[in-house]
Amino acid sequence: MSAQSITDPAAPTWVVCLCADWCGTCRDYRPAFARIAAAHPGLRFAWVDIEDHSDIADDFDVETFPTLLVAGAQGTHFLGPLLPHPETLNRMLGALPAAQPSTDEVGVLMAAVAAAPAQFEL
Repeated sequence: MSAQSITDPAAPTWVVCLCADWCGTCRDYRPAFARIAAAHPGLRFAWVDIEDHSDIADDFDVETFPTLLVAGAQGTHFLGPLLPHPETLNRMLGALPAAQPSTDEVGVLMAAVAAAPAQFEL
């Protein structure tokens, strides 16, 4: 699969779960997150363990799991903790908030995810 730059206007919007393997809530949420990904084929989904991928996730102050990032070429739609309820994420994805300019940290993480999506598969 070829990498598509996150700044390419045709690039998809990504839904990235920032998690940790030691977190029971994250482990329980992962199958639901995968089901949501299957229900939204127009979006790309990634699972980023903030400890395994600290090189790209260290700039994020993740205090609560799961923390979600929804971003694409148009900017950042959402970055923050989200209750681990599938219906909450489904509702948000059905009515994405307007995008705001992405920070440098979001750009670095999104470029890494877009460049090697298989590394962050669900």
